Amino acid sequence: MDKVPMTVRGEKKLRKELEILLKRRPIISKAIGEARELGDLKENAEYHAAREDQGICEAQIRDIEYKLSLSQVIDVTKMDNNGKVIFGTTVTLIDINSDKEFIYQIVADDEADIKTGRISVNSPIARGLIGKMEGDETVIQTPGGQKEFEIEKVEYI
Repeated sequence: MDKVPMTVRGEKKLRKELEILLKRRPIISKAIGEARELGDLKENAEYHAAREDQGICEAQIRDIEYKLSLSQVIDVTKMDNNGKVIFGTTVTLIDINSDKEFIYQIVADDEADIKTGRISVNSPIARGLIGKMEGDETVIQTPGGQKEFEIEKVEYI
């Protein structure tokens, strides 16, 4: 399997989620035990709800553990800023047609949140920016059509 890039912040977030889920395990087990004591399991809604909760929790634990096992944590703050757009960098773009400024950090799929300016490395904009240099102009095919951007600033923060 190939390694999956992840920022330091993304790894910490996943580890915290995993910690919370692991703490829920004994609580769910206790709920299953208490529901089992109530009698007939075929018609015991509490038992079935607790078992379903356990299944969801275990699936989430496996998913996070798998992602962490494939992760390659990239800390751009420890790299020399040569002005090149790479995974983890924060890029300030100017839309050439409207002069609007956009600031994006290029992150893993799980970390992406457009509201906070984090875009997936697999998004059209990130794919169009990777490998470009500060000062470059680029045309990116987005779902809304072609956009022309100037890369105003590349930060390794």
